[in-house]
Amino acid sequence: MSDRPMISAETLVKSFGSTVALAGVDITVQRGTVLGLLGRNGAGKTTLVRILATLLAPDVGSARIDGADVVRNAHAVRARIGLAGQFAAVDETLTGRENLELVGRLYGLRRHEARARAREVLERLTLTAAADRMVITYSGGMRRRLDLGASLVGRPLVLIMDEPTTGLDPGTRIELWKFIEELVREGTTLLLTTQYLEEADRLADRIAVIDRGRMVAEGSPDELKQRLGGDVLEVRSAEFGDLDRLVSLLAGLGSGRPVADVRGQRVTLPTTDRVATLLAAARRIDEAGIQVDDISLRRPSLDDVFLALTTRPEPAGAARLASVPAEPAPPRHVSA
Repeated sequence: MSDRPMISAETLVKSFGSTVALAGVDITVQRGTVLGLLGRNGAGKTTLVRILATLLAPDVGSARIDGADVVRNAHAVRARIGLAGQFAAVDETLTGRENLELVGRLYGLRRHEARARAREVLERLTLTAAADRMVITYSGGMRRRLDLGASLVGRPLVLIMDEPTTGLDPGTRIELWKFIEELVREGTTLLLTTQYLEEADRLADRIAVIDRGRMVAEGSPDELKQRLGGDVLEVRSAEFGDLDRLVSLLAGLGSGRPVADVRGQRVTLPTTDRVATLLAAARRIDEAGIQVDDISLRRPSLDDVFLALTTRPEPAGAARLASVPAEPAPPRHVSA
């Protein structure tokens, strides 16, 4: 078996007018492994996915899928990949079976082959009972499974999934995780973009963090967590307006900079001297008269790594380096 990477990219640069979406990105994904691509909204993840899926050409650099260049040999690349986008893109006026057979025909399969592949995918995704119902009657989770199934009809060597579980309930998300794990055990190579850090921690062999169009870190989940070193002090604010004050108060106490997580209403701080940092933080918070719901120490998580490595989105109206202007939605599935 060749040890050639299934996905490789070198110095990818892509701009949209004055907006730089990718500023020299390199990635390598080995056969039968999962690379989780993390980044905030507008970091450049989807632009990278579109280039690898032959939907965009890079301004500078090159990318290959199983050795085939995504620009010079796009037809061969499309025969090797399956693409599942951020939203289920299935035809509501067709049945589930008809959707899959249509995709099979677009892949160049003969009619009987397309039928056989559709039947196989429906069974695998436990959609056989609903196969002949119109998709408009499907639940959101069923549509997502069907959309994923459409990317598998061509039996791709490489599966590219751009935030595949966005909008799914926790039960359906876990169900899809198990299915993805099964595909990887069978030898599928997967590039997964996600904003669910638990998802990346569970599925990815290696994780790459992209920020403002540049790769800022790469490694296994454990390696990235170890980069923070020591423990993490976590302070949960009682009032939203106190987050910035807490960041200022905690600056200089730990082994790194304090980071505010607005969604979690918390500030985290890496530390290598857990007791001294905890006592000093508690004293400063008390003297400042700030009310907090909790203050504690714990081991680093992938959330901490993500927050420490990526920049917060800039205010509305500010120049944004790695956001992509609105453009027509690309096809969700790639046919040969």
